[in-house]
Amino acid sequence: MPLRKETAPEKDAGLSENRYTVGLVTGAPHSTEFAIAQDLATAVASGQETGPHGEVALRVMPMVGNGGIRNITDVLTLAGADMAIAPVVLVDRLRDARTLGDIRDKLVYIAPLYIEEFHLLARPEIRSLTDLAGQSVNLGEEGSAGAVLGREVLNSLGVKISEVNLGLDAALDGMRKGQIAATLMVSGKPVSFLVRGLQADGMHLLPIPYSQALQHDYLPSTLHHEDYPNIIRSGESIDTIAIKSALFAYNWPVRSQRFRLMDFFVQTLFSRIAEFRGETHHPKWREVNLAGQLPGWQRFGPAERYLQRHPGDEAALREAFDRFLESKSIGNVPNRDQLFQEFLRWRQRQQGK
Repeated sequence: MPLRKETAPEKDAGLSENRYTVGLVTGAPHSTEFAIAQDLATAVASGQETGPHGEVALRVMPMVGNGGIRNITDVLTLAGADMAIAPVVLVDRLRDARTLGDIRDKLVYIAPLYIEEFHLLARPEIRSLTDLAGQSVNLGEEGSAGAVLGREVLNSLGVKISEVNLGLDAALDGMRKGQIAATLMVSGKPVSFLVRGLQADGMHLLPIPYSQALQHDYLPSTLHHEDYPNIIRSGESIDTIAIKSALFAYNWPVRSQRFRLMDFFVQTLFSRIAEFRGETHHPKWREVNLAGQLPGWQRFGPAERYLQRHPGDEAALREAFDRFLESKSIGNVPNRDQLFQEFLRWRQRQQGK
């Protein structure tokens, strides 16, 4: 279904209920995006001196979204929603199709984040994508990344399903009753629910091939036993596809109080990024390259200025690392990003000695 053009939504310029709180719209509570927001909320609160009544200068409030179109709509319309984690390809399409009007001046990005993998969980008798033909498959709530992009992917692969749009709990209940053949989750691995909360009962993850039709907007990825030991056997892996995500923000007026609060948030996040990459936080933080760019989007001013004032930070490290690989004649490394993150963790341990 094509995205429809609409006029740009209006943002309530008033203050949110708590003027010291920034709202971060994420995915559902079971998603990695929500876990990332909780990491931010906990770390930001614990890293500040409190006032005489226990108050802090900045709080991050996770706000449940659908991981898709609603995340961006909330940022564009709700006074308390300052930021959102959202798939880049989906936000690009909203911009280009003007589904929410002309949002180019209303929405900015703070930084690219990580990739979000497609997790297609199927009943025991479903062994491949072709087995899903004509079956009821849950793609998630309407407007979510799973619904919009999952529909597109399956159509591109020639798999005609009977689409269902349910929340995760209802979908799993339908799978156990045999009413739903599979359900799709688009979220960064490992999704904690699939690691700890799922009683497998023969349910398993289906591979999604990285076909030529998907190569423009999607990336190849792999789910390993180490990611999901309860549903992927030791030594086995599942090929799948993924999309890039980013942290987007409302483009508040420069002299507004919300802009100043968001400026404080950026300084906090960027200056403490090494802490977020530590072992106590979600592994997806290790994929984050704050200096990465999103073509066609304007970066939030304070984030751009921070990167310009700290040229010796990540961008320079990335450039030096790339030069090192090239000097060793190993420039075409397929897992270059993974090696860079391992290099950053090694460097952090060396500095702590």
